[in-house]
Amino acid sequence: MSTIADLPRQQFQSDANRTANDAPRRAAVRRALSNYQTARDRTGATFTDWKSARASAATIKHEAVNHLDRYLEEFEQKFTARGGKVFWATDSKQARDYILNLAKEKGVRSIVKSKAMTGEEIHLNEALIKEGYAVVESDLGEYIQQLKGEPPYHFVFPCMHLRRDEISDLFHRELGTAKTDSPEELTMIARNVLRRAYVDADMGISGGNFIVADTGMISITENEGNARLTVGLPKIHVALIGIEKVVPCLADLALFLPMLATAGTGQHLTGYNSMYGGPRQPGEIDGPEEFHVVFLDNHRTRLLADPEQRDALHCIRCGACLNVCPIFKNIGGHTYGTTYQGPIGSVITPHFRGLEDWKHLSGASSLCGACTETCPVGIDIHHHLLHNRRNAAAQKPAAGEQLLWKAFSFLMKRPALYRLATKFAPLGGLLHPLVEGTAMDPVASWTATREFPAAPQGSFRERFRAHKAAKAELVKKGGVQ
Repeated sequence: MSTIADLPRQQFQSDANRTANDAPRRAAVRRALSNYQTARDRTGATFTDWKSARASAATIKHEAVNHLDRYLEEFEQKFTARGGKVFWATDSKQARDYILNLAKEKGVRSIVKSKAMTGEEIHLNEALIKEGYAVVESDLGEYIQQLKGEPPYHFVFPCMHLRRDEISDLFHRELGTAKTDSPEELTMIARNVLRRAYVDADMGISGGNFIVADTGMISITENEGNARLTVGLPKIHVALIGIEKVVPCLADLALFLPMLATAGTGQHLTGYNSMYGGPRQPGEIDGPEEFHVVFLDNHRTRLLADPEQRDALHCIRCGACLNVCPIFKNIGGHTYGTTYQGPIGSVITPHFRGLEDWKHLSGASSLCGACTETCPVGIDIHHHLLHNRRNAAAQKPAAGEQLLWKAFSFLMKRPALYRLATKFAPLGGLLHPLVEGTAMDPVASWTATREFPAAPQGSFRERFRAHKAAKAELVKKGGVQ
């Protein structure tokens, strides 16, 4: 009987099977990621020493994450001194309630958002729309996904799985525009809609790529300029940011901004890199009248308390590990069923949303190590996937599996018994067809995608003994020495 905890796993398996069989979609995703890899390799080669840059970035994030309390408080002190407001949200509900109450208090009618994966994490759009607010995603990829009624496919490239004709059909259906195959025309269609949304919005909601402690500012990196309009035009700006995004000082961005661009999109530097340190000051002619920063914990401190896997909080959300992952390339982003996809998502989601319900993600890996190798801040991602598997087994061990491994250990420690067991191995091949496909099949999950292995004709010892005998016979007859 399936339990509630089984549902995410069953949905994952169903979606993975369906997506893996969608050859055209897989080919499109692979083609897009191949182009990314070419750009990434070209740009990464311009670093004087990429290996040293990674080591420096890891050191900075280690310092920041291991002293989160000090740096976040430093940010709050500097930020509030300029009129900004900080709210500390323990979980998703607290973050949503704060933003909803603020919108009600200020008489907000419409809201514009720039890309913020923290918003996806707490299901902010759904909560705002349920309360009657008009919410428009201003990032082009996010806007397309919003029109489709789907979450982002990839947390850097939200609609990377869609072809131009699919986007054209979507705009024709939802916006009533003429069909076109031109990327420029498709972009202009979205731009014409979004420009009005900026002007009408009473509140702008953003994320934040980095929290700079010593200046009390947040750094936002983008390629479209939509975040600048989201932040600058509405009278209220709310930045929803995970607490792990902090860096100690402004000078650190000299490393992190080009590193994020290189690892994320293969650029030397992202198109727009902006710093925001508070609401409009006296004498300034633009900017929001109010600036609220919502710091989101949502179980990040639970991961922080784990010294073995704490470095997963170093992630700068570049998406590089997704781009090289053979599993992601075959099953796609939506299959994961969670905000953060790919290898890093498989590491952190069990911490954020519960190990029992999401332990299956850590099994969706080839453990090839490509994710660890490409990570710009040196997170030991593939080993953390193994740590999650171990923790899941320790948390709720499977009785049958425990018994199996105990029997295996008992057998392997007794050579004579092991040799006797190998004599009966061929019986497995004869008996398995009798139980295959039934509830009694002990290896059903294995044979669902693999052939049941045939037992060898003889053991290594027997073959080696026969080889020695044959060689001795040759020597006896004056053959090869």
